[in-house]
Amino acid sequence: MIERPPAKERLELLRQMVRIRRFEERCVELYSAGNIRGFMHLCIGEEAIAAGVLHEVGPEDAIVSTYREHGHALARGLPMDAVLAEMYGRTTGTSRGRGGSMHLFDVKRRFYGGNAIVGGGLPLAVGLALATAMTGRPLVTVCLFGDGAVAEGEFHECLNLAALWHLPILFCCENNLYAMGTALARAQAETDLALRAASYGLTAWPVDGMDALAVADATGRAVEAIRGGAGPHFLELKTYRFRAHSMYDADRYRTKEEIARWKERDPIPALAATMRADGELTDDDYGALESEVDKEIDGAVAAAEAGPLEPVEELTRFVYSERS
Repeated sequence: MIERPPAKERLELLRQMVRIRRFEERCVELYSAGNIRGFMHLCIGEEAIAAGVLHEVGPEDAIVSTYREHGHALARGLPMDAVLAEMYGRTTGTSRGRGGSMHLFDVKRRFYGGNAIVGGGLPLAVGLALATAMTGRPLVTVCLFGDGAVAEGEFHECLNLAALWHLPILFCCENNLYAMGTALARAQAETDLALRAASYGLTAWPVDGMDALAVADATGRAVEAIRGGAGPHFLELKTYRFRAHSMYDADRYRTKEEIARWKERDPIPALAATMRADGELTDDDYGALESEVDKEIDGAVAAAEAGPLEPVEELTRFVYSERS
């Protein structure tokens, strides 16, 4: 049975999902207008995972994300204006505008990417978890990645090492069924990804990734167990992205009817309906929440557009690390 968090925490989960959804919807507008360039991958439909997972980890825990990381970054606490400035290519961005949408990074908040290579964050996360284990501190490394990473060699190598070394790491697979554009069943002989992880000796189970409460509950239980010395855990978070893989994707590998069916399980109105039924949310409350989010996004857009571009004479800076 899912443990229901207090009303205040449920409101925070709802707020984070609305922030992420509205932010990404605005990003679509900005991208279409040419203000954001390069690649951009949206998590619209998957917000319950970002909100639920990040709600259950501490500020000292390490977070490693994939290239579909806007939601993870915002839920982690990266300032929205810095995130958008990075996407604008401005020096006020999280990586001085050098990384763009796929390379959000904030060492102060222990948010280690934004990694553009499929599965590329897995070895990094194992390294961070190994460092934590060597210090003896009760910290957890959380590694988020998509189902497409299961086809990569480092997925198997990293799960094996994590189990072999009994590392304090939580693997969170965002299984949206299509990776980049190939249905899971057409690419994997074994589509039960939790079972695949369990074969390496990890404690693993599937979770409804469209339910923020279910995600938070599963993450909380896994994190608590890992801190207690139970070793690596794996969550298969079953979800669905409502938009294409990227802004360049024609999205011809699935039907409109399938997308419509999944939209009926939209995590935002689902949680809002539950809270309304429990007397924890009114229409006025929800309207105020959306107004607050819209104001935050407007401020982030203004800050990003006002941010300076990298001076040409500094383009070779950071090729080598600078001495402190």
